[in-house]
Amino acid sequence: MGIINTDLKQKTIKKEISLTGVGLHTGKDVTLTFTPAPANVGFAFKRVDLEGEPTIEADASYVTNTQRGTCLEKNGVTIQTTEHVLAALVGLDIDNVIIQLNASEPPIMDGSSKFFVEAIEKAGIVELDALREEFVVTDIVSYTDEESGSEILVMPAKEYQITTMVDFGTKVLGTQNATLNRISDFKKDIANSRTFSFLHELEMLLEHGLIKGGDLNNAIVYVDKPLSPETMEKLKVAFKKDAIAVKPNGILDNLTLHYPNEAARHKLLDVLGDLALVRTRIRGKVIANKPGHFINTQFAKKLSKIIKNERRNNVPNIDLNQTPLMDITQIMAMLPHRQPFLLIDKVFELTDNHVIATKNVTMNEEFFKGHFPGAPVMPGVLIVEAMAQTGGILVLSTVPDPENYLTFFMKMDNVKFKQKVMPGDTLIFKCTLITPIRRGICHMQGYAYANGKLCAEAELMAQITKVK
Repeated sequence: MGIINTDLKQKTIKKEISLTGVGLHTGKDVTLTFTPAPANVGFAFKRVDLEGEPTIEADASYVTNTQRGTCLEKNGVTIQTTEHVLAALVGLDIDNVIIQLNASEPPIMDGSSKFFVEAIEKAGIVELDALREEFVVTDIVSYTDEESGSEILVMPAKEYQITTMVDFGTKVLGTQNATLNRISDFKKDIANSRTFSFLHELEMLLEHGLIKGGDLNNAIVYVDKPLSPETMEKLKVAFKKDAIAVKPNGILDNLTLHYPNEAARHKLLDVLGDLALVRTRIRGKVIANKPGHFINTQFAKKLSKIIKNERRNNVPNIDLNQTPLMDITQIMAMLPHRQPFLLIDKVFELTDNHVIATKNVTMNEEFFKGHFPGAPVMPGVLIVEAMAQTGGILVLSTVPDPENYLTFFMKMDNVKFKQKVMPGDTLIFKCTLITPIRRGICHMQGYAYANGKLCAEAELMAQITKVK
């Protein structure tokens, strides 16, 4: 498994666009506004009705409740039923959007992602400068919920695919399957699949004062038990209808199925929306048997953890015996540093957005004379300096006369040291741009590896200045 930078640019929307409706469970009027966001922001919900307009990132770690939809909570602020909105964004191949809400729940609309898709397309989609990251699945990752018998797994595939299999053990809704082979098919095959419920669930929800915003146009209701006159009257009141009947296919009237397997397609829509909480694109095939928000989000948490570890231990795969892209002479022609402060020996990769360099750490280094002579360890600050010199190659490669520039630190954030570096180790440095280089300012994420493990990481910002 591994994290890769693709050649695909990240995307957001061109302009703001709003929709209004009611929340399914709250019954409250709500306005949702999709707003453009910069690269690497991902998806985030902003509560504009609350003081300070708190933001909740669409992240699996914030999932608190999955009873009737996926609920996120951060610092006491909640967003309910996030999955249909997130499915629309992923389904349209978008990476970064702020979703503004003036209530705790997005509008249910017709119970699908259709209206969100239409709004996003109306706003327009634009590419950003930053490249998209993908998590490439090379081994099967699975999660099973013993209690419900639900299982979800992801296996290697050339692109992101999802298959859902549902079985509710009822006559009215038997076993159904649905598959999305390409994200580009989401709009025509999945987006308009509406949420559904069983009559026995509906009765319970009505008793508990939930689904206040529901009507027969935004949920398919499968009648899995006899419809008593008492229930009929409750439903008429709840749905503001003069009459309610059961159609021959076992669903309440006033609604026609878009597909015979609309339930399985909606479950697929939910899986896509819930797995957006992983916050990294997936290259693999997801197979979900009897999916639900609990297992979807538990799986998203598991994947997030694996991806976090992969990102940290994603040692660049380079052949140290091959001829480097730049040797020490070429490095000295670009960097102003000299012995004993030139801390990289070779450069193996250099692209528009990342650079990989190495250093052979020997006992002859000047700093070992004083840094624990009896138990020599390379100073952490010098590992970070070497990382910064690696980044210097990246930023100086953007000017025609690098020998006329100096590189200065502007800031360092999230600096962490994981493993000791000792004489005999070969350090591999990788620096990747967080944002595009502008006005000679380079904002990058740096990693240092030794002996197949991450030994240091830091977020660095540097600026090149012309020598006067």
